[in-house]
Amino acid sequence: MRYIEWVAMFVVAGLGICLANFVGFKVSFLQSLPGVLILLGISLVSVWLSKVIPLKLPVIAYCSILGLLLACPLSPVRETVIAAAGNIKFTAPLTMVGAYAGISISDKLREFVAQGWKMVLIACLVMTGTFICSAFIANVVLSWTGVI
Repeated sequence: MRYIEWVAMFVVAGLGICLANFVGFKVSFLQSLPGVLILLGISLVSVWLSKVIPLKLPVIAYCSILGLLLACPLSPVRETVIAAAGNIKFTAPLTMVGAYAGISISDKLREFVAQGWKMVLIACLVMTGTFICSAFIANVVLSWTGVI
C-alpha cells in the first residue's frame, strides 16, 4: 500500500475515532483531536519504519515500541502524549477496528462458509471460548484487585 493510501485511511480512521469519542463519551472533537493526531502520527511513523528498517517486524510491533518510547519516563514529550491520548476513550478506536474488521471479511463470507459447516462450528466455538475465558480472567483479576 502506498503512503498516500495509508494517510487517507488514517484520516478516515481519525475522523471515525473523534466521532465515536464524541457520540459515545461526549468528548468534544477539538478535545479529541490532539490525542488522535498523536496516535495516528505514531501509526504513520510505524508504517514508515516497517518499510525502511530491514528487520521485518509487523507494523503493530513498531507502533507499540514507538508508543512506549514516547510515553516512557525518560521521554521529554511524555506528559503531552499521555495527556492527549488520555482524552481518547479506549472503546472509540475499538469501534473503528471492529467496523474495519467486519467490512474486510464481509466479501469473504461465502468462501468461509464454503469450507463447510464444521469450520463454521469451530469458529463459533473458538469465539465463544475466547469470550468466556476472557470474562473469567477479567473476573479473577478484578476480584484480586478489589474492584469487584
